[in-house]
Amino acid sequence: MRGRAWPAAAAMLASLIASGTEASGSTAAADAAAQAVEPEVLIDAYGDSTTLGISCSEGHCAPQAQNAVAFLQDALQMHHGKRVRVVNYGVGGTMAMQLRDGTGNRRAGPTAGLPWRERLAASPAQIVLINYGINEVMQNQTPEQFYAAQTTLVETARSLGKEPVLETSNPMPDNRLNARLAAMVAMTRRVAAEQHVPLVDQFAYISSLPDWKTLMSDGAHPKPGLYRLKAEQDFQVVEPLVRRLLDGTL
Repeated sequence: MRGRAWPAAAAMLASLIASGTEASGSTAAADAAAQAVEPEVLIDAYGDSTTLGISCSEGHCAPQAQNAVAFLQDALQMHHGKRVRVVNYGVGGTMAMQLRDGTGNRRAGPTAGLPWRERLAASPAQIVLINYGINEVMQNQTPEQFYAAQTTLVETARSLGKEPVLETSNPMPDNRLNARLAAMVAMTRRVAAEQHVPLVDQFAYISSLPDWKTLMSDGAHPKPGLYRLKAEQDFQVVEPLVRRLLDGTL
């Protein structure tokens, strides 16, 4: 992605040509456009419905434009401009092992059904966010299965030159389910520590908020306000990585 012509520069060049600029002027404009090349950082966000951005109201659940991934992109672009883009690959009802194996992904796209290594190799993203755990609880996965899947996701990303960032799930209001989710969260923390990758511990952060359950739209999905708070936590971890990529030091 580095070295891609900055769109504004390309647009400026096209405008100059269209306005009848003579050959010498066009050459100068081309040189200016070349000098205006900016590095670009692309971030892929993978996860379940809480990555996709589902919220529920009056028994109806649907993806919302106000989700954590969108809020994160807004914050990053506020600091670094359009050079940074975050793509939301969240899919409701999915687990980490399905991302690893290329199964269970119902979203359209040429790489959606590919195993993780092939899919990620085809992506120009430099940073990869990974957020799972809730559906592992709902589908009776074991913490050990979750640990193995996340370890593979991280190791594969690293082997392909990507910077993986792990994120723990937001907590669940049901105490019984939340206790089981805590075991999954422990596995995410373990993988992050063992693999030395950045971690956004949403579970710990949200659990510390007073009356956090009132910020949930149902038993698993945040309201838009909580998605914004989640994005603020993401930003604290991701923005330094973006800055280092733009500076050429990562």
